[in-house]
Amino acid sequence: MWVPVMKQIQTFTSTYTADVSGVPSALYELGGMSIMHDASGCNSTYNTHDEPRWYGSKSLVFISGLSEMEAIMGDDQKLVDDIVKAAKDLKPRFIAIAGTPIPMITGCDIAANARVIEAETGIPTFGIDTNGMHSYVEGAGEALFAYGKAFIKKDIAKSPSKKVRVNILGATPIDFSVNGQIESIEKFLEQNGFDVISNYALSCNIEKMANAALADVNLVISSVGIKIAEYLLAEFKIPYVIGVPYGKKLKEDIINSLNKAASGESDIIYASDLNEKLKNQGVYIIGESVTSKSLAKAIYYKHGITPIVISGVELGNTFHGDIIKSLKVRENVALEEKDLHIEDEDEIAVAIKGARVVIADPLYKPILSSKTKFAENPHEGFSGRLFRKRIINLVNKF
Repeated sequence: MWVPVMKQIQTFTSTYTADVSGVPSALYELGGMSIMHDASGCNSTYNTHDEPRWYGSKSLVFISGLSEMEAIMGDDQKLVDDIVKAAKDLKPRFIAIAGTPIPMITGCDIAANARVIEAETGIPTFGIDTNGMHSYVEGAGEALFAYGKAFIKKDIAKSPSKKVRVNILGATPIDFSVNGQIESIEKFLEQNGFDVISNYALSCNIEKMANAALADVNLVISSVGIKIAEYLLAEFKIPYVIGVPYGKKLKEDIINSLNKAASGESDIIYASDLNEKLKNQGVYIIGESVTSKSLAKAIYYKHGITPIVISGVELGNTFHGDIIKSLKVRENVALEEKDLHIEDEDEIAVAIKGARVVIADPLYKPILSSKTKFAENPHEGFSGRLFRKRIINLVNKF
């Protein structure tokens, strides 16, 4: 007897923040207006679960209030008119429109509407092609890329500097919460003689962000920052290093790689000595690829254990894919061959069935074996505000 099996259903665990929420999260502090084109459902999910800054600071994040009749009849003019009216009243620096499942199904051309709105308002407008079917990595990555293309100065004069100048790319509260991790990364770089030009884009400075082309090298701290890093490499010849400064030895690696990369050679700091040195020791880390791989290497340096990383979200969009190939990792992926990219709950459960230790968000615990030891590492994009107070500043931990 054939029994149909439904895939991609989360029965015991949560789901990651959607791509549509990733857009306003990436752009939250930048003075623009973000619109989620949907029927008034995404706004409450976004501001209560995905956005820790919502009750402490202001940002222009709206829902379009798409009605059933508008969806059926394809009335894009109402969307355009509403956004134009709001923009004329509020005068944002830019406008970003993020799609959701309904406009995807009805064939709404978000990019075309953005062009119409920009023509009518004179305000830079981005149509971000999200559809609610992917994770925040897709939406936030595209949003930072669109913002960088629009606002990074292209004719800026780059003079010699005694210090190596660095941009931090991929800083969002979804991966790093608001517990001081980004500030700790900036402090780490400054204490080691680097000049931090800007960060994209948490606790950031929009004037400094416009000068990103002044940097000698970029530090990519999450998969959200990969696409804008590759854009800066292709457009301004700025190389990048991928990794998060967790632990003393890994911090030394990042310092050395940044100095080396400033001379023109990009690097992924965890993609060399963890491949086949040791066999699987039954330790797994589930989470976003860059932060998880950095944690894995910090654990390797401190304890001699090589955890396998399971990325539960997309691995980052790319702008200039050949660069990733040159770094000798899988195309478009900041993972190694022994690692896994699995977004399906059932497949993750199979992968960790015999695990000795699993490090993950607490909401993964229900799919673990009773014999598996669990070490919690809460992730804002998976469990929202539930465990926010228990999120550790890993930059200062080791």
